[in-house]
Amino acid sequence: MPERGRAVVTWSALALSPLLLLCWTRVGGSPYALPLPAVALPLLVLPRRPGPALGVLLAELVVMASLPLPEFRVDIRYLLIVGIDLAVAYLAAARSPRVSAAAAVAALAAQIVVGTAFELWPGYAATSAVQVVAGIVIVWLAGTTVRLRRQNAEARRAHIAAEAVQAERLRIARELHDMVAHSMGVIAIQAGVAGRVIDTQPAEARDALRAVEDAGRDTLAGLRRMLGALRTSGEPDAAPVGLADLDGLVARSANAGVRVDVQWRGERRPLPPEADLSAFRIIQEAVTNVVRHAGTDRCAVVIDQLDDELVLDVTDDGRGGPQGIGYGLAGMRERVTLLRGDFTAGPRPGGGFRVNARIPVPVGVR
Repeated sequence: MPERGRAVVTWSALALSPLLLLCWTRVGGSPYALPLPAVALPLLVLPRRPGPALGVLLAELVVMASLPLPEFRVDIRYLLIVGIDLAVAYLAAARSPRVSAAAAVAALAAQIVVGTAFELWPGYAATSAVQVVAGIVIVWLAGTTVRLRRQNAEARRAHIAAEAVQAERLRIARELHDMVAHSMGVIAIQAGVAGRVIDTQPAEARDALRAVEDAGRDTLAGLRRMLGALRTSGEPDAAPVGLADLDGLVARSANAGVRVDVQWRGERRPLPPEADLSAFRIIQEAVTNVVRHAGTDRCAVVIDQLDDELVLDVTDDGRGGPQGIGYGLAGMRERVTLLRGDFTAGPRPGGGFRVNARIPVPVGVR
């Protein structure tokens, strides 16, 4: 629903609540046929308009306490008190301590003032006041506990994601050291030799410079292959994988009960090894998440090779939901970031989950 439509529904629900109570006091009928929806409507709009919703409940409590209701209708006042306590609990769970504390104080003051002014507790006012205070304190503490637990869970997820990124960066640093250190040492030695003998032994200097060139080319090629070596089996001679291996991934997913519909767009051209492997791993991880968590029997993979970038889009119509705390999404984001691309992942508005990666394609391989 558009934002304007949701606002109309919200304010209509708040306006309808006191109207239902007014009709109930005039026409009578079942003791709870209209009061229950009247109390429920403000509670339903609490997530969008917590202040007005609590205000409506407090105003209804004041009005209902001031009316000379028959004995069988007095319980509606206690129903309103329960609704107010639930609203305070929600505010404590969803809003800042300052806002929730102000709401709790307002609700407590309103209940005590109403109970005292209209003599709702004849003969045991002190005991009832203590019960009201205890009720507000209990629901506020319960809501605050929920909020703190949720904040701790979010902080833990952020910490785990940061650790996953840090671990990936440390692995990349080790890979770079193992691959580059030897080549750079050779280049430094050969360059020093060439500098010393270039005037006296030109032939040997040329050989040294040729060795520098070869080592430099090998290092550059290794740097291009560096990302392709990450997260493989760890064996130096392991065969690289890429988008050409999607057929095997599709077959394995089908055996697991998920049909993967692969759609290629644009002109299919050779990709750099690191981009090819990263694209395959991203699709593999996204499809694996669908198999494990989505609860659906199909997903769609779109591979679009544009002039200057490779776009990957993996979608499903499963359960969707919040992003998990595992390493999968963090690892995919790190792969794309290393290639200077963009990565997004999250639930789709209409249901399901979407993973989107945009990987730049170097000019030399367009």
